[in-house]
Amino acid sequence: MSTSGATRYDSIIVGGGHNGLVCAAYLARSGRSVLVLEAASQVGGAAVTREFAPGFKVSGCAHLLHLMPPALMRDLELEALGLKLAAGDLPSTALAADGGHLPLGAELSPAPGADAAADAVAYADWQRLQERLAAALHPVLSAVPPRLGTEAWRDRRALLGLGWRLRRLGRSDLRELLRIGGMCVHDLLEDRFRLPLLKGALALDAVLGTNYGPRSPGTVLTLLYRAAAAAGVGRLAQPLGGLGALSDTLARAAVSAGATIRTGAAVDRILVREDRAAGVQLTSGEELVSGTVVSSADPKTTFLRLLGSEHLDAGFVRRVSQLRSRGLTAKLHLALAALPEFPGLAPATLRGRLLVAPSSDYIERAYNHAKYNEFSSEPVLEVTIPTVADPSLAPSGRHVMSVIVQYAPFALADGWGGQRQRFADLIIGTLARYAPGLRESIVASELLAPPDIEREFRISGGHWHHAELALDQFFMVRPVPGATQYRAPLPGLFLCGAGCHPGGGVMGLAGRNAAQALIREAA
Repeated sequence: MSTSGATRYDSIIVGGGHNGLVCAAYLARSGRSVLVLEAASQVGGAAVTREFAPGFKVSGCAHLLHLMPPALMRDLELEALGLKLAAGDLPSTALAADGGHLPLGAELSPAPGADAAADAVAYADWQRLQERLAAALHPVLSAVPPRLGTEAWRDRRALLGLGWRLRRLGRSDLRELLRIGGMCVHDLLEDRFRLPLLKGALALDAVLGTNYGPRSPGTVLTLLYRAAAAAGVGRLAQPLGGLGALSDTLARAAVSAGATIRTGAAVDRILVREDRAAGVQLTSGEELVSGTVVSSADPKTTFLRLLGSEHLDAGFVRRVSQLRSRGLTAKLHLALAALPEFPGLAPATLRGRLLVAPSSDYIERAYNHAKYNEFSSEPVLEVTIPTVADPSLAPSGRHVMSVIVQYAPFALADGWGGQRQRFADLIIGTLARYAPGLRESIVASELLAPPDIEREFRISGGHWHHAELALDQFFMVRPVPGATQYRAPLPGLFLCGAGCHPGGGVMGLAGRNAAQALIREAA
């Protein structure tokens, strides 16, 4: 199809997920003409609100707002554009089958006992250390990562800045960071705490959404990453209307800045002219031209499907092909006739996050199944009931439960076709140990296994972070060497999705950082 006479954009953004929308807003605010192309009928990617049963709506994949920096939200004036929170400062509670649940917060308030008293002190000490380490590491997430082995002053300055922030930790904290940074979280928790419920809750935060168990090396890194991303952000929040309301507000921010958004516009391939990205071709055959193309799709989709290996060298294609990006996390949605009762829990606690992770060893046993492409017989769960704070998500008097489930392999040994209902029943049975009347209250259910997440949200492997968060896929080497700093090896092609630094979560930082990198390059 000829592109003569076609509208030319400064930038075309492939994918209208939250990172793509943030990137579009910043680029449009800089004076560029920007077009966002989203294959689905609504923007948001994995951060959407969708109806899964008549009258019952839920945040489709991600379900809580946690890691988006307030500065970014102020920059884009999200509150003025209509974003409202149904609930903020959500509590987290580690559930116990005997009703002796453990509330988690800035302080620990377990039931009386010698172990409880010791852990309350140890927890306070850990929280203070974690806050200091997070404060030093947080700026790393908000900046374009430096390149290694270059003479550029910008890269040297970034490395010097990181070294200075770490040096300011002081000898004791820096030594501790170096000691624990590559550890498995199980060893860290065994060293510091006694209460199984506490160790289980902290281990869950270290492995949630990953291909790891608590005894996997490097899981302290993922725990510190989560803490660093949350530094200065505040605690968990729930947008009114679900995470789709956040995405809709980001879309309004992009449009008000001058960007154009097209939904139902699936990109078939990235166009290359004179060894440079020059636009895109839609599945309809329509071609759109631009000075730069910015992909918020995952790296494998971007490089291997949309661009094509013929435009890349063989070594780079091999690195992308070997990128670890298979999901191990499922999502269960339940439509409920009534609010479930959890013996021992106050009703107000149900507005927060409920964790089924009785111990670090429990999580490791659950993970063991995944090594053989089996789902866990006793899964690890993060549970929310969003209708407690936002009744609009269900018919009057009814409720929605949203459950993140570890561990559910992408490539299940016996296939998901005949095992889906069995796994859903197993999850519901696990929940029923803590909420005995739950099963009788279920009106409808939906299980999204990793292949479903891949299909519905167009994420290769169904991995929420687009690529595993690991030492060899992190910071200066994320997603792979040759595609860091949001730049692809092909001139004119940039990345802005969760596969870039700093990774997944509903942060928007990858989108903002990518926009800043592109603006800086054009300056």
